[in-house]
Amino acid sequence: MNMKRDEALTALSRHYPDGIVVPVYQGAFDWMAIRPHPLNYLCTGAMGQGSSHALGLALACPEESVVVLDGDGSLLMNLGSLVTIGHQAPPNFWHIVCQNGIYEVNGEFPVPGGTEVDFASMALAAGYREAYTFSDLNSWVRSLPDILASSGPILVVLKVEAGESYPRDYPAIHSEEARKRFKSALIARVSH
Repeated sequence: MNMKRDEALTALSRHYPDGIVVPVYQGAFDWMAIRPHPLNYLCTGAMGQGSSHALGLALACPEESVVVLDGDGSLLMNLGSLVTIGHQAPPNFWHIVCQNGIYEVNGEFPVPGGTEVDFASMALAAGYREAYTFSDLNSWVRSLPDILASSGPILVVLKVEAGESYPRDYPAIHSEEARKRFKSALIARVSH
């Protein structure tokens, strides 16, 4: 049995309370409830673009940690980003992929390859420094501090299933207010 996504993300929020996060779709809805923060970048728009947006932020803000909360279906739509991330090798980049084998917010259709796709091996082949796969919450929690203390890029696959149901607030993740809030918080953070 896989871990619950909200429990896995809650554990992350305890170890990463204040950094930049680029959450994608269902992960974004969960993350907004678990860790509401002005440095949540809720502006990716099209599926698959979270990893590319996060890479841009990591390169533009090298003193800031950047975590992307990706989905398996979303990452499959932009696998080429793994090679670009591996080539650029931002040390401040952590790529977390919630793998549940379905396009959860788009009608729960199956993802090609389901839960068999080995994103960790793909990331290593693409040049990521490290990659891990977890299906057990306790192992994930024990490993989190070391992963976040290590130099990136690092990819972490979390084999998850749906946990608590959070509101799917599409207007919030696509709003101009969210973009302005993030921009202001980022300017304040990097100008110190």
